[in-house]
Amino acid sequence: MTSGARAARTAVSVVAAVGATLLIALAAFFGLQQHGDARSEGASADGRHTRSAEELGSPDYGVCRGVSAKCYHDWGNFSPGTDGYRVLLYTRTAGPRHANLGPALGGGLNPALADSNVVQKALVEMGRKHGFTVDWTEDVTQLATPARLFRYNAVVFYSTSRDALDDAAQTSLRQYIRGGGGFAGIHNAFGTEYNWPWYEGLLGGANFYDHGPAQPGKVVVQNRRDSSTAGLPARWNFSDEWYNLVPAPSKVRVLATVDESTLAEGVTGNQGHPGHGRNHPVAWCQYYDGGRAWLTTLGHDAAAFSTDGSFPGAEQFQRLILGGIESAMGREPFCRAG
Repeated sequence: MTSGARAARTAVSVVAAVGATLLIALAAFFGLQQHGDARSEGASADGRHTRSAEELGSPDYGVCRGVSAKCYHDWGNFSPGTDGYRVLLYTRTAGPRHANLGPALGGGLNPALADSNVVQKALVEMGRKHGFTVDWTEDVTQLATPARLFRYNAVVFYSTSRDALDDAAQTSLRQYIRGGGGFAGIHNAFGTEYNWPWYEGLLGGANFYDHGPAQPGKVVVQNRRDSSTAGLPARWNFSDEWYNLVPAPSKVRVLATVDESTLAEGVTGNQGHPGHGRNHPVAWCQYYDGGRAWLTTLGHDAAAFSTDGSFPGAEQFQRLILGGIESAMGREPFCRAG
């Protein structure tokens, strides 16, 4: 081979290598747009509809995840027979705050609640009625060590937002889940920790993108045997914001969907997401990185916790999250096949 040919071949190889590196970088860039922390409820990171989980493939987030109990690790960290059942409710917001959370809470564990702290008071009462204790906090230091979290059979994030955890709490939550802990993520738990891929995986490989108008629709139960859906009607009326998700949940057991055809004002979100068609999930479950995770996008309206029948679907919603929390903490069978 002549020196000129060798030089030409070397130049082609360099160009090819640079091109491949550029393509990888671009793919990584556009794939990671779904984690942008600029998003909040009603706003996406860059205003574009990013690719779905189906288009990107189903990531494993470097952990065992799915509907098989083989992904659960029982390290003997919980003793309900001795300690009873206890849940930690976390409602810290570092961005938009849902009205049903009421005013921000004081520091420490179990700070004073106002009447407008609807979510906190409702879940405390739910625990009282059903024989488990609910502690509540918005103080990130209460999540700072695994030893603190292992006091609880499940941790519930209800409408947290944006960067609600610091580094210590992130590490602690992951160690807790790996130690067999339970997690329930409700409503804007999907608008939280956008820049942390492990947390996205905890949510079922899903993240909030946008939503259409808050409006009535029909929830369709897809799995009648799970602890959270057993006994619920096959279809029931409810009103919510009907979150659109990017990516959409994958490797999970979908428990309930919304029938998009029942949404009179449509499902197209305020950032242009067209909805999910016939498979628009609103509740699902999975085993994840050694623990249990039960998820629902429902729970926007304070009236969803009413008990007087004035809000259609309030009773069914409360039964749904009760069963989800009880199964996440291991008190009821978890993520049963339909």
